[in-house]
Amino acid sequence: MFKKILIANRGEIACRVITTARKMGIATVAVYSEADREARHVRLADEAVLLGPPPSRESYLLADKIIEAAKQTGAQAIHPGYGFLSENERFAQRCEDEGIVFIGPKAHSIAAMGDKIASKKLAIQAGVNTIPGYNEPIASAQQAVEIAKGIGYPVMIKASAGGGGKGLRVAFTDKEALEGFTACQNEARNSFGDDRIFIEKFVEQPRHIEIQVLGDSQGHVIYLNERECSIQRRHQKVIEEAPSPFISEATRQAMGEQAVALAKAVQYQSAGTVEFVVGKDQDFYFLEMNTRLQVEHPVTECITGLDLVELMIRVAAGEPLALTQQQVRREGWAIECRINAEDPFRNFLPSTGRLVRFTPPKETMWQADRDHLHGVRVDTGVFEGGEIPMYYDSMIAKLIVHGNDRSEAIAKMREALNAFVIRGINSNIPFQSAILAHPDFVSGGFNTGFIAQHYSTGFRAEDVPHEDAGFLVALAAFVRRKSRERASGLSGQLPGYGVKVGKDYCVIALDTRGEHSYHPVHVDEFVGESGYASVQVAGQRYKITSSSRLNDVVIHGDVNGSHFVAQVERGSTKKPLALIVQHNGTRLECMVVSPKMAHLHQLMPFKAPPDLSKYVLSPMPGLLVDVAVTVGQHVQAGEKVAVIEAMKMENVLFATADGVVAKVLANKGESLVVDQPIVEFGA
Repeated sequence: MFKKILIANRGEIACRVITTARKMGIATVAVYSEADREARHVRLADEAVLLGPPPSRESYLLADKIIEAAKQTGAQAIHPGYGFLSENERFAQRCEDEGIVFIGPKAHSIAAMGDKIASKKLAIQAGVNTIPGYNEPIASAQQAVEIAKGIGYPVMIKASAGGGGKGLRVAFTDKEALEGFTACQNEARNSFGDDRIFIEKFVEQPRHIEIQVLGDSQGHVIYLNERECSIQRRHQKVIEEAPSPFISEATRQAMGEQAVALAKAVQYQSAGTVEFVVGKDQDFYFLEMNTRLQVEHPVTECITGLDLVELMIRVAAGEPLALTQQQVRREGWAIECRINAEDPFRNFLPSTGRLVRFTPPKETMWQADRDHLHGVRVDTGVFEGGEIPMYYDSMIAKLIVHGNDRSEAIAKMREALNAFVIRGINSNIPFQSAILAHPDFVSGGFNTGFIAQHYSTGFRAEDVPHEDAGFLVALAAFVRRKSRERASGLSGQLPGYGVKVGKDYCVIALDTRGEHSYHPVHVDEFVGESGYASVQVAGQRYKITSSSRLNDVVIHGDVNGSHFVAQVERGSTKKPLALIVQHNGTRLECMVVSPKMAHLHQLMPFKAPPDLSKYVLSPMPGLLVDVAVTVGQHVQAGEKVAVIEAMKMENVLFATADGVVAKVLANKGESLVVDQPIVEFGA
């Protein structure tokens, strides 16, 4: 076994590998960029080596520097994690040439599966289902019909040069195939100047389901069940689970056996994933093979009781697999939510900056510990007070739960999300909460089009389903009454001026447009010792019990006999009287006041926010990489104004109306904050 390994990665996956290495008694070396000097993975490792400046191409992608760091520190092996150099066959080969073990598959396996055409041919040779199609240009509409009948309807007719929905038709009959071919050809010729048309099988209501495989250097390969990864936004996975709520035992076995056959065909050694697209009738077809550890590997670890990182290390050290296919378990249900630094209410724009508060839910499962399952686990590479840099991807944590069945896992995940406190940056937790409560997700009746179908215009606060909005009002009143009760008991109050508790309140739900709503509330019972109150809101009674303290952000309690977890805290310096209540993705910003004060509040004039329409504002923190306009320039609506880069994404800002540039307020290369003005237009 290795005595020391280097982790050629950063963030949560670097921390994850370090945890297993420590369990195995292996020393670790971290590498880092200048942006990651204080990062968690650097603190956890036994040694750390600086690679270079923040951009990946000047640090984490420098194979020469990483290999030099391994030699310098005496590391015998390199674990690449995922991303960066993990699927780079030249890096894997270079490691082997330098006498350093690459903890992953051999270079020839990476190369074979990295080429989509070559991998499809290999899959066909290995007896793996591939999407039927005719990959030569089709000469006529009649030939298209014959090919479609041979493949079997429905089929997808698409132009070779197609894009943006042009040159694409789905046909379910001969007539549709005939007409679709002609329409696609005409569109393609007019739009792209290329009228070559292809046909392939159309998979209806597709799901993205992948099989985890594991192979050793002795030629043994097993599969570790499947993962359901159909909840995706713009081809990026959002929620993963294991097992899948969709496939049958027979389909699971067939997919697993085909994945093993493909892995054996390329002499696969290490952990890898074979991805399939699965149709509504459980017909499945090979997509590609990921020759690395997947982000979502923890859900497989939960249901199998295996440590995949440990198995990768043991296989790389030449050890044979210690279990057979018959010994692979499938116990309970696991779900993973990717907690990303992005603002779901602003079209998921990246959110960088300092983590003012970062308090994950209480963990009852841990990385590399297989003795404590059926609980909550958090994989992260960040800590409270740390910075979320703009140079890398937006994922700051993975929240994993393991339950006895799917409904229990969903309930655990919703509660864990409610208890996850992140301040200083925005996160996608409200979006995750909304998905988990959606009837189609709860029933398991979803496919890869779930997010595009249900959130086609983006994500808004009203998209969050809340079973009982009155509960948030009642909880705000409960906290306020508790606060008043404590204030009334303070000594030294002047006679006649002491704090009066009262039973009647009004919860004012604050609105940025001034359209506030007013909710009369009556607290007819309050028992401070037990933390109990009976609160009436719009004829509904809420019996709330909670022993949480007033300064606790996360409140645990019971309402009408059901357990709840919510977050309650005071507002900002601009709104010191406000309370912010969050539960199941819903956020209520409110004031809890006396009925008289509520009446006076209704009489207050609304102060409209300043008109910022003449400015182009930065929608997120990021690096201003280009300013495309100059002072005095006439700009038309839709014309590019600036480009901002953050978290490996470029965001182009366009003018929303015609105008003349009066001032350029930010310079190329400047780091911007949210809503910072970049360009001002004249009158």
